[in-house]
Amino acid sequence: MSKEFPIGAKVRLIKQPLYIKTAEPKPMLRPPQVVCLGEEGIVLDRYPSDTWGIRFERGAFLLDSQYLELVIPGQSS
Repeated sequence: MSKEFPIGAKVRLIKQPLYIKTAEPKPMLRPPQVVCLGEEGIVLDRYPSDTWGIRFERGAFLLDSQYLELVIPGQSS
């Protein structure tokens, strides 16, 4: 089931993928540890196949919605 996130919304990584793809003109695969479980980022854009561009502390990455949850203000992780 796909999730919808508004552009500019804050999301949290809830499941570690096997790899993470950078959101660059020439994407590169990075080890999953580049983003920590529970880390929060900002939604930059939506891509085909239920993929989202997310800005984390260490850069922008492409992640499927199954790895993300919307952060609701006042909600603890």
